[in-house]
Amino acid sequence: MKALNRRKLITASAVLAIVGLAATAIPAQAAEVGVSSTQIKLGMTLPMTGTASLGYNKIPGAAKAYFDYLNANGGVNGRKVTLIVEDDRYVPTEAVAKTNKLILRDKVMALLAPLGTANVKAVASSVNPARRGIPVLFINTGFSGFADIKKYKTTYTVLPSYVMEAKIMGEYIKENFAGKKIGLLYQDDDFGTDALAGFKTAGTKFAITVPYASGSQNAAAAAGWITKFKAAEVDVVILFGVSSATSAMLGVAAQLKYAPQWMLGSVGGDATTIRATGVPAGVLFNAIGFSPVPATTDMKDEYIKFFSDIYAKAVPGSPFDLNVLLGMNTAFMTAQALKAAGPRPTRKSLMAAIDSKGATFANSALVPAGYSRTSHVGLTGYWVGKYSATGDLAPIGGTYVTYTTDSGAGAVVKSTYKRPAMPAKGLPN
Repeated sequence: MKALNRRKLITASAVLAIVGLAATAIPAQAAEVGVSSTQIKLGMTLPMTGTASLGYNKIPGAAKAYFDYLNANGGVNGRKVTLIVEDDRYVPTEAVAKTNKLILRDKVMALLAPLGTANVKAVASSVNPARRGIPVLFINTGFSGFADIKKYKTTYTVLPSYVMEAKIMGEYIKENFAGKKIGLLYQDDDFGTDALAGFKTAGTKFAITVPYASGSQNAAAAAGWITKFKAAEVDVVILFGVSSATSAMLGVAAQLKYAPQWMLGSVGGDATTIRATGVPAGVLFNAIGFSPVPATTDMKDEYIKFFSDIYAKAVPGSPFDLNVLLGMNTAFMTAQALKAAGPRPTRKSLMAAIDSKGATFANSALVPAGYSRTSHVGLTGYWVGKYSATGDLAPIGGTYVTYTTDSGAGAVVKSTYKRPAMPAKGLPN
């Protein structure tokens, strides 16, 4: 009997030992994909090469410049942020393939700032990050459809929508060009469709509208556009297209001495990109432009000074322009989101942090963001400026006057938004 009890005791002890070993082998919480004790991995796709790469290929270097600064100052809760960049050449099928690589092979925690409406749509359809619970942060497109939180439940916009921009343009025209004949050049895709919807909501009437197919913009096409605007005798021409279309239009117009009042959409008003096409930035002189972030030459602005100093050290000799500012601002907001996601960040906690705190994140924009538990809408407006002889956009009269609105029927209003101060050393707190 004693022998039997002894055998039972030995067996019970062995079982307890095995259970104890198994318990110690199971971590308290499984690590999130792309997150280790020392690193957080993010992935980005955009055109680093090809016809759409001009200007946009500076965004990854700008984002990395801020992340390198962040990492050198302790990272986020002791973890360094690593950004893996893939060239999609602005081709939707390439964007799908490269995004799959980032998710399946590189195992990133989140996708950051993918560029282009068609590419983001293709990835949403084929890769379906929403079904996988993968955050798609701060996309580089203003297409209003991505604000549909049911369809794109893990996607967050950051740029104001094209609808918002067109509505604000329409309001500015009412205030400053009442009775004038207005012409519109627009890209004939989702980009331009959004613009048309915004102008319709604003009640803007056009003497003529001229669509162009993406990729067809060149000097010969621009000459044809100008012929149509001349025949319509317009006073103001709105260019709602990409910078290469602006470059073609203004370059040919200068040669033909055609000089209406130009008004440029934010996508097509990047002087650095225009200069890279071989057209002098001076063709922008006196054109009206729109931006959600401060003028890149405004060194009195604490955000501009901070970001430009970091970029100058990281990429010596490279101009600090709008694409650089937007890239650094996106990285800056991402760092705050990761910090707010907690000491053990997960994909779910990252998105919850933006939902609950994103509207209060410090960033360079002069207009508020619309993030909430029911909205993934980013920035909500623009200020209006004019281009100098060197192609730099500056506020009219030296004072930023900002307008905000939504992508629906909401009014356009002059904003009283007060931007949060830059956090100490430009680090998330």
